[in-house]
Amino acid sequence: MRAGEFEPVRGVEDLYVHDTGMFDTDEYGAVYVYDAERPIVIDTGTGANREALFETVEEIGIGREELAWILPTHAHLDHAGGAGYLAERYPNAAVRVPEKGVRHLVDPGALVAGTKSAVEEQSEHYAEPRPVPDDRIEGVADGDRIDLGDRELVVRDAPGHAPHHAVYHEPDAGVVFTADAAGIYVPEVDDVVPTTPPPQFELEQCLDDLRLIEDLDPDTLCFGHFGPRRYEPELIGEAKRAYVEWVEAIRQRRAELGEDDAVVEHFEAASRDVDYWNAERARANASLNVRGVLTYLDHVDEIPTADADGE
Repeated sequence: MRAGEFEPVRGVEDLYVHDTGMFDTDEYGAVYVYDAERPIVIDTGTGANREALFETVEEIGIGREELAWILPTHAHLDHAGGAGYLAERYPNAAVRVPEKGVRHLVDPGALVAGTKSAVEEQSEHYAEPRPVPDDRIEGVADGDRIDLGDRELVVRDAPGHAPHHAVYHEPDAGVVFTADAAGIYVPEVDDVVPTTPPPQFELEQCLDDLRLIEDLDPDTLCFGHFGPRRYEPELIGEAKRAYVEWVEAIRQRRAELGEDDAVVEHFEAASRDVDYWNAERARANASLNVRGVLTYLDHVDEIPTADADGE
């Protein structure tokens, strides 16, 4: 699948995945369109390539008056940056986001500033977000349900990646929209890459979020990056190990090098990400994730002891 294209999610009736073309990398940004009785768009991309998403929604057969819900998984602009544009395009769609993200979508100024600081030159890939009118948006909390008419999504808090982050579970179809709670699954290497952005990444909570996904025992995981994958319990075990080992590697390198800038430079140079997305994005992704862990380490005395399974 290439930028601007969409395809059905295998094994899940009425569910489609759209490739936003984020960061000029095919499949890096995934938006999901559920053509239910009350249709929904789950995540929105950065807003930069919104016209292609509008075309996908139309080709699926959902009219501008018919879309019922716009549901970002969290307020980070690679997932919610297009929410205001979608709200303008689809006047009857209600916007829902985890409660701590509402203020960021109504008044995105602080979020934009934080994003530009975090992603640096990569900010050129983002559209300037449009505010979501406050009468169109409400927060959701753990256990809330999104009524799609012939099915429903269950909200489950997953704040390890960010405090305004949730996963959405469709129990009848066995689907979990993981956003960034399970890391980034990269098909080219059949592996999970941790995503640990500043300033609010929390390792212990990330491990709890992964255990939550295990407990839901879905059939399909809909990742926020690189699209859906059939669920296998081993995948979550790999993700837990990857997170623990990533944080420990950064802790050790900080102890060796002393200077945080040197730690960031080391991991930028050593990043495997260049194997599966462009070099610019690989450096930016490594820098972002290392700085997130360094910020986390500033707030803990020591890395929690964990075995190879992150338990």
